[in-house]
Amino acid sequence: MTGDARGWYLVYGKPRQERVARENLERQGFETCLPLIRQRRRHRGRYVITVEPMFPRYLFVRFDAERDHWGSIRSTLGVSGLVRFGSSLAGVPDDLVALLQSRQDPEGVQDLPAPEFRSGAGVRIIEGPLAGYEGIFHAAGGRDRVTVLLHVCGQHTPVQIPPGHLEPLS
Repeated sequence: MTGDARGWYLVYGKPRQERVARENLERQGFETCLPLIRQRRRHRGRYVITVEPMFPRYLFVRFDAERDHWGSIRSTLGVSGLVRFGSSLAGVPDDLVALLQSRQDPEGVQDLPAPEFRSGAGVRIIEGPLAGYEGIFHAAGGRDRVTVLLHVCGQHTPVQIPPGHLEPLS
């Protein structure tokens, strides 16, 4: 037989137990992929950086569906089951998993790109001395600064801040 007959399949985990499922699947000898993302979340009125699964409750596991003994996956701690479409396991393209893995840093985490703002869009400043103010996105001034127009004393005043300090107004 030529080539590797193993493929990637989708595992549905128990709530907030993706890491437990990954650890226990790897302990059984399965290759896994749990894409993680670093993002900013609001927690008790402050913004904190968290690392969370990119696809909550889902992870990928690699095995040969014809030859490997994969029945134990269902009863693995942290796993609810394998995702199926009818009687077929939900296969995941190798290219997709490779792409997700290629975007990871050495800790296995991806940074989500900062949101792209259009000129004239409403924004809220979420960090720094102007946190809480709302304004109008004016222009990107390079990689580490953007210009926001704030309504101060009856006129729009341009202010330059880091792009990570903004969120779009809903």
